[in-house]
Amino acid sequence: MPEFVPELSRGYWARSATADDINSVHHLVSACERELYGRVQTDSGGVAAVFARPGLVPELDTLLIHDQAGHLAARAWVNRRCEVDVHPRHRGRSLGAVLLAWAESRARRAGSEQIVQTVPADDAGAVALLRSRGYEPMVSEWLLEFTMPDEPTMPEPPAGITVRPFRSGDEHDAYQLIEDAFDEWQQRRKSYEEWAQHTVDRPTFAPAMSALAFADGQLVGAVLALDLPETGEGYIEQVAVRSDHRNKGIARLLLRHTFHAFHRQGRPTCTLGTHSDTGALALYLSVGMTVRRSSTVFRKTLRTV
Repeated sequence: MPEFVPELSRGYWARSATADDINSVHHLVSACERELYGRVQTDSGGVAAVFARPGLVPELDTLLIHDQAGHLAARAWVNRRCEVDVHPRHRGRSLGAVLLAWAESRARRAGSEQIVQTVPADDAGAVALLRSRGYEPMVSEWLLEFTMPDEPTMPEPPAGITVRPFRSGDEHDAYQLIEDAFDEWQQRRKSYEEWAQHTVDRPTFAPAMSALAFADGQLVGAVLALDLPETGEGYIEQVAVRSDHRNKGIARLLLRHTFHAFHRQGRPTCTLGTHSDTGALALYLSVGMTVRRSSTVFRKTLRTV
């Protein structure tokens, strides 16, 4: 049980999450997405990857709120970033405010100097709640989409570049390439095990739709993709090009290969998430992607009490 359990309205009770709760949390998040967007974007593998993140202690860093019937009504996880979701049927009962206060308390007890949470721009209630508690905007995030009523055209590769789908055995080279590229903006480097949980070990990982670029037998670019059955769409999890091979059109080429592969599998739409720190938005817009929705990463400095 967490160190501190907030006082709840009558009819609700709380406990820590376990690995057995991953599907329930996925259903909760899916219900929130469906209410807000009319469609689901999250898959259970993504929930499991966050739950297994190094440093997260489920007994201390997670809190689930259930109703009298035992149904999951809300949840909060906090470990560097905070995630709070309240089922649409249970909104308007201050559960979000209670969980946010709990998350801040837990972060302070863990020695964190700040807390960060991502909120969809369309969720006016959540944005107002964060602002009322002293959160300030830090980063913009976007979910982009590429719609394919017709089969996408395939550009010619740059001289000396070959492209093929991801194969078994490519895992560690892809990890090295991607983490080296992401070092330019990410706050910490992931271990191979953590990276794999979000990508190649994820049940929805789609190697046939993931494109790799090679120069002289060396991996110089990668697009890693997921096939999300609940959405009927493809999703691009990661895009990276080795620093000495950038500005040659390799990323655009790999994206087109992945779009084409998804179209041939009957997926008429492919999505991708990015944020303002990466500086990649212009690239994705240049290949014909458009913004489906946006979110804001809010940050609050925590003061000791």
